[in-house]
Amino acid sequence: MKLRDLPGGDFPELDVQLNGALGEIEISGLSADSRQIVPGMVFIALAGTRADGARFVDDAISRGAVAIVADHAIDAGSVPVLTVSEPRRFLATAAARFFGLQPHTMVAVTGTAGKTSVASFTRQIWMHAGHSAAMIGTTGVVSPTRNEYGSLTTPDPVSLHALLADLANEGVTHAAMEASSHGLDQYRLDGVQLAAAAFTNLGRDHMDYHPTVEAYMDAKMRLFDRLLPKGSPAVVFADDAWSERAIRVAREAGQDVRTVGRKGDFLSLKRVEHFRHKQVAEIHHGDDIFEVEIPLAGDFQVANALVAAGLAISTGVPAATAMAALEKLQGASGRLELVGHAANGALAYVDYAHKPDALENVLTSVRPFTTGRVIVVFGCGGDRDKGKRPIMGEIATRLADVVIVTDDNPRSEVPETIRAEIMAAAPGATEIGDRAHAIRQAVAMLQTGDTLIVAGKGHEEGQTVGSVTLPFSDHEEVRKAIEEFKA
Repeated sequence: MKLRDLPGGDFPELDVQLNGALGEIEISGLSADSRQIVPGMVFIALAGTRADGARFVDDAISRGAVAIVADHAIDAGSVPVLTVSEPRRFLATAAARFFGLQPHTMVAVTGTAGKTSVASFTRQIWMHAGHSAAMIGTTGVVSPTRNEYGSLTTPDPVSLHALLADLANEGVTHAAMEASSHGLDQYRLDGVQLAAAAFTNLGRDHMDYHPTVEAYMDAKMRLFDRLLPKGSPAVVFADDAWSERAIRVAREAGQDVRTVGRKGDFLSLKRVEHFRHKQVAEIHHGDDIFEVEIPLAGDFQVANALVAAGLAISTGVPAATAMAALEKLQGASGRLELVGHAANGALAYVDYAHKPDALENVLTSVRPFTTGRVIVVFGCGGDRDKGKRPIMGEIATRLADVVIVTDDNPRSEVPETIRAEIMAAAPGATEIGDRAHAIRQAVAMLQTGDTLIVAGKGHEEGQTVGSVTLPFSDHEEVRKAIEEFKA
């Protein structure tokens, strides 16, 4: 590919510069990480929160960069420098052009909670309808040929578009991806050709990045007002406090708004019966009425299933096929996932809830089928929004009967300090710093009719203490404890 082919029509300020010999330079790739540069690549100097990419221009040149892209003039010797108004957006759209291919039908879902489940459920519905489908998100990448663990909700643009090209080449025609507020704010999804998009809900999260909750919502709404092509289906869960704002933004952007939920007009939820391992929902779509047995616990899972069905139907799946697929759903890893039963029949779940609304949702969801006590084990991550710690402590003690506060991923913070900030708003809670020991103690106290929720880490397979990530799985610790006390 030639340098002139990277910007397309998105950066007209480059047209004159790239019309001559400069535009004929052959390029072998692009990166914002100077350590990844090899001869023939373009280096995009991004201004970050910790370091300015311009500091690494010399390193990129020494490794063979043939051009530099930045938002201001840089002395790069004989290597040409292209100045653009938004280098992050350039990186994303250029990556899309460089890799070229992506699955024909792409959808994205944003919101505070439920993104992983919605992406997973949408993939499963498409597969049930006979499509070769994939999902990309917090738990990694799942396709007909791969199941790879990941760590980023929305990958960087180069990794993302390389992945999309790989998926298209392996025959994937449909892909659902999560759209995080960070990813949207940092232009990581620019260049993805979306057929539809969705919004689940909004709660407190990432206040260490966004200055206000309103700014957090604005970042998420970029999916509707900047990335989704005008006139495309915008599926909105209608029952959240922020739903009206999402609906308004999508309509003002000229999107085809389709609401789902109890207040929904595209998929309307009329009735739900809750059971221990399933829920029976009456769902209306136009003149059709479906009674669907969803094999998952938790009212929020019904909401996620409706959003996923809305996306699938909006991308061509017949409504009856989508409803039939809901009866075969498998929950996403670590999302109110039933890990085991104690010898007395008490249930033990692992859930990713690491923010206030998510913790409240999961504790509320298990109450209808819990005849005994709700027991919760949770902590809060270090180097993240500190304001949510007392909020989560209050939620836990209000909604659970037994609360054990433990360590999550303390990272560079002192674990005792994090726990103290939670405990300050959690009267009656028990503090056990060692997470494995906390889980073991919780399992040991399970009685008939109890439900245990181990919250915060979900699918994660490590615990970050300081700068080191140690092997750790809530799933394994719960199962180990259950087996110990069954003996």
